[in-house]
Amino acid sequence: MAYDVIGDIHGQADKLEALLAELGYREIQGAYRHPSRTAIFVGDFIDRGPRQIDSVMTVRRMVDAGSAKAVMGNHEFNAIAWHTPDPLHGGEHLRRRTGAKGEVNRHQHAAFLREVEGKPELHQDVMNWFMTLPLWLDLQGLRVVHACWHDGHMQKLRPLLTAQNQLTPELMVAASRSSQMEFRTVEGLTKGLEAELPAGHSFHDKDGHVRHNVRIRWWEAQANTYRELALMPDEMREQLPAIPWANDIRSAYDNTKPVFFGHYWMTGTPKRQTPSAACVDYSAAKDGPLVAYRWDGELTLDNANFCQVG
Repeated sequence: MAYDVIGDIHGQADKLEALLAELGYREIQGAYRHPSRTAIFVGDFIDRGPRQIDSVMTVRRMVDAGSAKAVMGNHEFNAIAWHTPDPLHGGEHLRRRTGAKGEVNRHQHAAFLREVEGKPELHQDVMNWFMTLPLWLDLQGLRVVHACWHDGHMQKLRPLLTAQNQLTPELMVAASRSSQMEFRTVEGLTKGLEAELPAGHSFHDKDGHVRHNVRIRWWEAQANTYRELALMPDEMREQLPAIPWANDIRSAYDNTKPVFFGHYWMTGTPKRQTPSAACVDYSAAKDGPLVAYRWDGELTLDNANFCQVG
C-alpha cells in the first residue's frame, strides 16, 4: 500500500485542495481519490484558518470513500470537550467556557465556532464524526499519531478504547480531568510530552513568559539532558541546564516501522527527525506550507519524499 501522510490543516482548505491536486488526487463522486494511493491525515483539521467546515468535510468525505484514513488531533479533542456538557458541573462543559480560562479557550476555538455556532445540527454532526477518529493507526508498514508515539500510554488506554482505538463518551470525560490517568495519557498522544525543569531552573519563551516545563523531542533516543531534548529554537535552548533528566517520561520507540506525526509547527525545509520518524506539520495554519510525505513501503525515510504547497 502506498500512503500520502498529510500534516495539520487547521482550516486551510485552499492549501489542502492544492496539495491533493499536486499529489494526483482528483475529486470523483464528491471525494478526492487517487488511482493507487491512500491519504492519511494526522489530525488538527480545525481552528485558525478561513475554511473550517470545508477542511473537515474534505477529509471526512475521503475517509468515508475509503481514499483516506485519519487520526484525532488535540484540536478535535478540544472541540469535543468544548461541545460536551460536564456531567459533574451543571451548566459547564468539559472544556471550560466561563471565566478567564473560558476566554482563552474560546479564542483558540474562535475560527471553528464562527462557522458552527447557531447551527446546532451541523455542530453535533461534526462532533459525532470527530468521535469516530482513532487516537493512532498501527498499519502494515507504518504508524501514525498526532503528537507522540508512546507505547506505555497506549497500553494503559487500550482497555478503555473501542476496538478501533477510538474514545468512548466515558473516556472523553475522564480524559478531560487533569487529575486522571486518562488525561495524562490522551494528552501525551495528542499534545506531546512535557518535562518539569529541575528546581531553580526556568526559561523565557518567545513572548517573554517564564516557563518551568519544557516540551521534549520524544523521538531523540540518544539525547538525555534537558538542553538536548527541549523542542525549541537553539538560542532558547541555551537557557536550559545541560544535566541529565531526573525522570525520563519517554517510551523508547522500537523503530520496527516508520512513525509519522504532526502538531509541532516545524519550519524550514521539511525533513525527517530520525531515519524512522517524521513530522509533517510545517505551520500551514499560519504562513507555512501544507506538507505531505509520500510513503512507498520504505523502512528508512527519505527527505526527497516530502511534498509541499503553500
